Amino acid sequence: MEATYNYKVVRQFSIMTVVWGIVGMLVGVIIAAQLIWPTLTEALGPLAPYLSYGRLRPLHTNAVIFAFGGSALFATSLYVVQRTCQTRVLSDGLASFVFWGWQAIIVMAAVSLPMGYTSSKEYAELEWPIDILITVVWVAYAVLFFGTIMKRKTQHIYVANWFFGAYILAIALLHVVNNVELPIVMEGGSWLKSYSAYAGVQDAMVQWWYGHNAVGFFLTTAFLGMMYYFIPKQAGRPIYSYRLSIVHFWTLNFIYMWAGPHHLMYTALPDWAQSLGMVFSLMLLAPSWGGMMNGIMTLSGAWHKLRTDPILKFLITAMSFYGMSTFEGPMMSVKTVNALSHYTDWNIAHVHSGALGWVAMISIGSLYHLIPRLYGREEMHSVKLINVHFWWSTIGVVLYIASMWIAGVAEGLMWRATNVDGTLTYSFAQSVAAIHPFYMIRLIGGSMFFAGMLLMAYNVWKTIAAGKAVNDARIPQAVAA
Repeated sequence: MEATYNYKVVRQFSIMTVVWGIVGMLVGVIIAAQLIWPTLTEALGPLAPYLSYGRLRPLHTNAVIFAFGGSALFATSLYVVQRTCQTRVLSDGLASFVFWGWQAIIVMAAVSLPMGYTSSKEYAELEWPIDILITVVWVAYAVLFFGTIMKRKTQHIYVANWFFGAYILAIALLHVVNNVELPIVMEGGSWLKSYSAYAGVQDAMVQWWYGHNAVGFFLTTAFLGMMYYFIPKQAGRPIYSYRLSIVHFWTLNFIYMWAGPHHLMYTALPDWAQSLGMVFSLMLLAPSWGGMMNGIMTLSGAWHKLRTDPILKFLITAMSFYGMSTFEGPMMSVKTVNALSHYTDWNIAHVHSGALGWVAMISIGSLYHLIPRLYGREEMHSVKLINVHFWWSTIGVVLYIASMWIAGVAEGLMWRATNVDGTLTYSFAQSVAAIHPFYMIRLIGGSMFFAGMLLMAYNVWKTIAAGKAVNDARIPQAVAA
């Protein structure tokens, strides 16, 4: 019997990426509307508390990052590691456990967050058992991924796997350290209650060491693994510089770990730690832009393909947003810039240029490349719809981040404006009123991106309906490592 790849787990995660993308973007549209019309969900009566902004906002964040982004990473990493190592995943049973375990975690979060059960740093209820389940599933994923590499038939470990491997190890470290909690049982209380193991400024430092590196590894390093495989594949060109990709890997992963304190400028964190975070954040610009140029320059000699290939448009536009976001981040870490931008909607613009422009677009482009291959099709059901999706998404992102840039700068300037006698020129309510029109534009942009996800779901459904699941993709013969 000929050896074949395990495409089943890749298909499962690919389909759930689209499903969770719709859910995450929908919740985002709802909370964007709530910021314009605060009483929007009050008419729902008993359901209103569960759909309040305070409860839906963490649901949106988790759904987009861990459900949508996580499923995309599982799908692509398990596809790439098999194809580049020319071997089947280490264990089909373990692959199935990782899929169902991750979906169970997402569903539990989707239920517990609207109910108000969150891992607040001072006090948590219900969340620590979920944290343990995440650890178990993640360890299983690590064993599956690295075990597949260990049984590879190729001598070389392709660079995309280096990026995927780094993100798996770093997220394991971040999750365990940040979620160290002390379970407690109070008289007549629940055994699910717990307190954070950290307190005060140490707690803040640990939280933002985790928070920024979750961005650095889950939302950057991991998706760069996606970039290093799917851009060369879709373009039909080798990566521009393999040497640059290795330099990119080591410099990015070393520097990123130190950049977290830039989230804590002008706080109780010691000034030396704030400055350290700023310096390492500025250093990040070099490897980030080196990686961006490596991805974009891969199209050297193939730029004409952008005219007719909307999948490449998604992938290359994602690289452009990656470059922009990784320039903006270091600039915002400079103390004088941070004094204006901190706590404003400028941060929201920055986050979404990364989350929508970079993460979502590279994921969407990669899935459009993957889906036909998983279902025995030459291409997606409709290439024209991919093109429409691209323009809806791109225009939506631009409307979103441009409106939040303007709103953020306006907020920062209004908050710091003072009269001759030293009193504040504007009240906080006045600053909120001033940015109201930009919240409307943000809602329009977010709605366009959500509509694009619905379009993608239709295109994927039609492609699957016309195809047949591929379970006999043959593994080529190779010289053993």
